[in-house]
Amino acid sequence: MTKKKKKRWGDRRDGALIRDIDSMHFITPLIHPNRCDNEAFLPLRIDMAPVLAYVERKNAEGSSMLSTYFHVITAALLKLIVLRPQLNRFIANRRIYQRNYVSASFTVKKKFSDDGDETLAIVHADENTTMADIHAQIEQQMRITHSTEGDSSTQFMDRVMKMPRFVSGAMAAVCRFLDRRGKVPKSFIASDPFYSSAVLSNVGPMGLEAGFHHLTNWGTCSIFCLIGKKKKTASIEKDDSVKIAETCDLGFTLDERIADGYYYAKSMRIFRRILAHPEILDQPFATPVPYTKDV
Repeated sequence: MTKKKKKRWGDRRDGALIRDIDSMHFITPLIHPNRCDNEAFLPLRIDMAPVLAYVERKNAEGSSMLSTYFHVITAALLKLIVLRPQLNRFIANRRIYQRNYVSASFTVKKKFSDDGDETLAIVHADENTTMADIHAQIEQQMRITHSTEGDSSTQFMDRVMKMPRFVSGAMAAVCRFLDRRGKVPKSFIASDPFYSSAVLSNVGPMGLEAGFHHLTNWGTCSIFCLIGKKKKTASIEKDDSVKIAETCDLGFTLDERIADGYYYAKSMRIFRRILAHPEILDQPFATPVPYTKDV
């Protein structure tokens, strides 16, 4: 577990102010203050053979480690954020912060229908987390979100919806003020997906391609990942032969202000290597992943 640092003047309850930064990263949030104006889009195609083989092995071990490829991709992204801390930064009120925790959130549709309710789920990770821990958290979240009560954020939105328009509008203005200054109540942060390190959306089961999702100026999330459907694709190998493989496209939307292009490119290569060798996830997430330009 990461040792909790003492809060200093300028820190938020969900992040520590980055004080040792270069002038470009200091100036950029002042010139470009809105997260939605600074979206970078990174497509990534994953060879699913190692992931699906890993899932099959885990399924064979019994129900205690029953997994899906969504579990594996979620765990891989959380491990990447643990290893690459700049990915866990966010910009709020024109300042750069290092988040105090690592988390990933996703939406759960209780029923696959046009009017099926949606609710939220959030899982956390640290240096000692493994695939087994992420699986257990996801399964627990799925049980909770399929209950009739839902998450606290959804319950709060349901109550606000019943208020007179002028009251709900005033409450929204107060919430935006608190959001900019890092004063949003902890109960909101704990259940709001846009205060997570990353938001994932698995659109593959609906037969959709990955595409790209927008970021939001509300909250602190700097990474959004869409997971598309599995499909057969052809590629040209180094010897000019054609390879047919089952692949999955991922669409990353990132706040380009929190890191430079080289940092993002290296991070994506490490992410690909984790998914090419998913047994890495059985080790604590702080275990280094050898970096090579080839997977």
